[in-house]
Amino acid sequence: MSSPEPEETLPEPPQLRFLRILVTVLTAVMIAGIIMILGLIWHRYSNARAPLPEVIDLPSGATATAYTQGSDWYAVVTDGDRILIFDRATGRLRQEIQITPAQ
Repeated sequence: MSSPEPEETLPEPPQLRFLRILVTVLTAVMIAGIIMILGLIWHRYSNARAPLPEVIDLPSGATATAYTQGSDWYAVVTDGDRILIFDRATGRLRQEIQITPAQ
């Protein structure tokens, strides 16, 4: 048995060429997907909600126990079982909700 000479090359089988192209395309799709996921994570955390206001004027005697915020408002739950909803732009009290026990 003689081995083929170095300058003699065999043609590539069609199935092998298809497999090589398929692996290359899948690799490119995976890289693009990872880049897209990282971009979405970065976008999500860079557009986080506005930070807590520096000063919140609560009614006298009220102590804050919880805080939450929306797109144009923030709310403070007080120790007197009240929810105070403030306007984000002006800082003024929008609404006050008294929490009553369920019966």
